[in-house]
Amino acid sequence: MYERKQIPLAPRPVFIRRLVRNFLIAQAIVAVSLAIGIAGYRLFEAMGWADAFVNASMILSGMGPMGELKTTGGKVFAGCYALYSGLVFILITGIVLAPVVHRFLHRFHIQLNAKD
Repeated sequence: MYERKQIPLAPRPVFIRRLVRNFLIAQAIVAVSLAIGIAGYRLFEAMGWADAFVNASMILSGMGPMGELKTTGGKVFAGCYALYSGLVFILITGIVLAPVVHRFLHRFHIQLNAKD
């Protein structure tokens, strides 16, 4: 996917394409995760679309649920969704930062080899 350490640093347009591609992948993961949360709140708590959206988006962003949960199924779903959301946050951070970290490390490796 990325160039090996023996290959020169990728040109800036290639790097920008990687950033955009990874950002779009991250946005797709957020959209799917939000849809899962909305569906779960609608199914387990019988919330309306707006309430399900706000609760799912608040948990996905790490803020916590907006309203009180009334059913056992809703509480179990909210707990599982919160754990899932924490892992998704880590995954998305890795996806978005991967091109930047790779470029930094690749450039650092090239500079170390130039001194040898």
